[in-house]
Amino acid sequence: ADDKKASGGGGGGDDDDDDDEESSEEEDAEEDENKEEEEEDDGPLYNPLNLPLGWDGKPIPFWLYKLHGLGVEYKCEICGNQSYWGRRAFDKHFQEWRHAYGMRCLGIPNTKHFHDICLIEDAVSLYSKLQSSVQGEQFDAAAEEEYEDSDGHVLNRKTYEDLARQGLL
Repeated sequence: ADDKKASGGGGGGDDDDDDDEESSEEEDAEEDENKEEEEEDDGPLYNPLNLPLGWDGKPIPFWLYKLHGLGVEYKCEICGNQSYWGRRAFDKHFQEWRHAYGMRCLGIPNTKHFHDICLIEDAVSLYSKLQSSVQGEQFDAAAEEEYEDSDGHVLNRKTYEDLARQGLL
């Protein structure tokens, strides 16, 4: 009986084996967590081309960068010389607040006519051209209003009134 107490068995030695298994499982779990932390925390990413980061926090592939044209810079003078990288970002910016505010400051409505117009001079000249074409298309009652006499002749307003004054109708 003394031999069993001295060896720490006290009741058969099965308890020591269970403790060893539990501790080894805990160590394995800690090692797995440490490996996951190491994988997540690799330190600074290798990104020599300064590619934008994707959803996973890593640089996007170069072929995708080229496909979306993210290497092309578009500047908009109306937005205060703001730079937009890629055609998609450039197209989306025409509906954003910065471009709308710049157009409002110029006194120009931010309509579809001004899509792809980035220079202030171009926007102002296009707006004046649109204004002149709208004025040319407006209905002028004195020149375009038509009257029909009793014989069925269609006359403009001025001619009709002249003939009516003379009593020829």
